[in-house]
Amino acid sequence: MVKIDASADLDWTNLPPQQRLGRIIGGKYINDSVDEAGPISAERPLTKVECDLPLTYTESVEGDGREWVVLTFAPADPQDPYNWALSRKWLYTSLLCGMTLFIGCATTVYSSTISRMVLSFDRVAEIGQLGLFTFNMTCAIAPLFLAPFCELVGRYVIYVGAYLCFSLCFIGLALGRNIATILVLRTLLGLFGCVGTILVGGTFDDMFKPEDRAIPMSLFSYIAILGTVGAPIYAGFVDENVGWRWTEGIQGLANIPLLVVIVIFFRETRGGVTLRKRAQLLRKDTGDDRWVSREELEAPGLKDALYASSVKAIQMLCTEPVVFFFGLWIAFAWFITFLFLSVISITFSEGKHWAEGIAGLPYIGLVLGCTLAFGANFLQIRKYDSLRAKSNGPLPPENRLYGAMCGALFLPIGLFIYSFSQYPRLHWMGPMVGLTCICFGIFFIFESCYSYTSDCYGQSASSAIAGQGFMRNTLGAVSPLFAHQFFRKVHSQYAGLICSVVATGLTFLPYILFKFGPTIRAKSKRAIVYPADNGDILPDAEQPSPDDSEQISSPYEKERSQEEGHIENANIPETTTTTNDEKNRQGGAELHSSDESSNSTEDEVEDALRIQHDDE
Repeated sequence: MVKIDASADLDWTNLPPQQRLGRIIGGKYINDSVDEAGPISAERPLTKVECDLPLTYTESVEGDGREWVVLTFAPADPQDPYNWALSRKWLYTSLLCGMTLFIGCATTVYSSTISRMVLSFDRVAEIGQLGLFTFNMTCAIAPLFLAPFCELVGRYVIYVGAYLCFSLCFIGLALGRNIATILVLRTLLGLFGCVGTILVGGTFDDMFKPEDRAIPMSLFSYIAILGTVGAPIYAGFVDENVGWRWTEGIQGLANIPLLVVIVIFFRETRGGVTLRKRAQLLRKDTGDDRWVSREELEAPGLKDALYASSVKAIQMLCTEPVVFFFGLWIAFAWFITFLFLSVISITFSEGKHWAEGIAGLPYIGLVLGCTLAFGANFLQIRKYDSLRAKSNGPLPPENRLYGAMCGALFLPIGLFIYSFSQYPRLHWMGPMVGLTCICFGIFFIFESCYSYTSDCYGQSASSAIAGQGFMRNTLGAVSPLFAHQFFRKVHSQYAGLICSVVATGLTFLPYILFKFGPTIRAKSKRAIVYPADNGDILPDAEQPSPDDSEQISSPYEKERSQEEGHIENANIPETTTTTNDEKNRQGGAELHSSDESSNSTEDEVEDALRIQHDDE
C-alpha cells in the first residue's frame, strides 16, 4: 500500500507505468472497510490519495502511443447506477415516464384548439394544422444532430434544461397574438420535447441490466402512445368551456410540479459522467493527466458521432431492408395516429353532431386499446424469457416478433371495423371497438420494431433507430395536412378501407422476417449473424465459464465497441467481428458491449449483442 500525499512535491508524470490492474481510494473514504490483505490485494494493489475518492478500480492500457490509467467502478460501488436500490431506479423511471406523458399530451392537445384558434386569428384551418407539422418535423430532424451533443454534459442537465424550456413555451402559446408566434413556439416545443425523450431509452440502459430492462422499456412505449392519443379526451372540454388559450395554459401549468420534482430528486444516471468526474479530480490532485474514464478514452469524436446519428442513420434507412421496411411500418402506424386526430372529429362532430367535448370521448377507445396491449405484451416478455432460459446462447431477434405477429393484426382489423361502422345511423360503439383494435395493433408495432432492430444491428442499431424515427415523425407530420380532404373527397368509408389495405400488406412483415430474417441479416454488412441462424448452439461444455464472464463484468471494461460489427459467433463474450466484405480478407475487430453489465454468463453475452439506445 502506498499513500500519496497530493500536496507533496511529487511529479506523477515521471513515475513508472502503473500496475496493470489496481485499486485507488482517498480522503474520507479511506476509513471505509477495504480488503487490504486478501487475494484481491495481490491482483489489484491499493493506492491511496488525499482527495475524496471512493474505492475505484484501475487498469493500465496503451492508446495513442502512450499509457492511460482507466477508472472503472468497483463491484459494490454505491455510485454505480447498476447498484442503486430498485426503489430509486423506479422513482427515476416514473419521473421520466411522467415527462414523456406530458410531452406526448402537448403533441396532440393542440389539435383540439385549432378550430377556435384559427377563427380568432382569421386564418384557414390548414394554417393551424401547420402547428402539428412543425412539431413533428422538428422531432424528426433535431435528434439527428442533437443526440451527440447530449453526451457532452450528461443526462441531468439536458433533462432539466430541455424540460424547463419546454414548459416555458406554453406561456407564448397561451398569450400569442398572431399565428406566426404560435407556429414558431410549436417548433421550439418540438425541439425541447424531442431532446427530453430521445434520452429515455439510454437512461434505462444506464440503470437496468439487460434482463431487467424489458418492463421499463415497455412502460415507456405505453406512456408515449398514451399521452399522444389521450390528450384530446380532456382538451375538447377545456377548449369548449374556457377557450383555446387556457387549453395551452393549463397544459403548461401542469408541467411545473413535475419539473420541480425532477430538479430536486432526479440525479445523473450516466455512470461514465461519474467516472469522468473522478478522473478529473485525480488529474487535478496529482498533476498526472493519465487518469481517464473509459468514456473519455474511447468515446467517438463529435464528427464521428454526428455522422452516426445523421448521415449513417439516413444511409442505413436507404440501404438496409430491415431498417427501411420496419421504419415504413412504424411510420405508417404513426401516420394513422395523427390521421385520426382529424378523422374522429369528422365521424363524431360532423357525422353524429356531437358537441366538441363529447366528440373527444371516443379517444378513450384508443387509450383502452393501448392499455390492453401493454398488458398483453407481458405474454411476449414471458415467452422471450422462457426461450432464453432454455437456450445455451443468445436468442436471434426473430424471437421478439411473436407479439407483433399476433397483436399487429388488430391494426388492419380495427381500420376495417372503423371504416364501415362510422355511418351516422349506426351505433357509436362500432367505431369505438375499431379504435380500440387500432391502438392495440399500433402498440405492438412500436414494441416489435424497436426491439427487433436493436437485436438485429447491435452497435449500429442506434443509427438504424434514428433513421426509423426520422421516417416516423416525417410521415406523422404530413398526415394532418391532408386528412380532412382525404376523408371527405374519397369518403370516410373508402379512405379507411385504403388505409386498412395498406396496413394488411405491412402486417406480413413480421411473418416474412420470422421466416427469412436470418437469411436477410446474413446478406447485410451491419446486421448481426447469430450462431442459432446456422443451428450452431454451443454445448454446455463450451459455454463461457463464470470466471470468463468476470473479465467483462465491469460496464466500462466492455465499452471498446466497433460501430459496425457482423458477429460470427455471438456466444463468446470476447468476440471477433467481421463484415461480409471483410470475410475474404480475414479482417476482424473485437466487440465488447457498451454501458451494461450482468451477473450471469448468458446476460454478459446478451449484453454484448444488445444495442444501447444511448441517446441517438
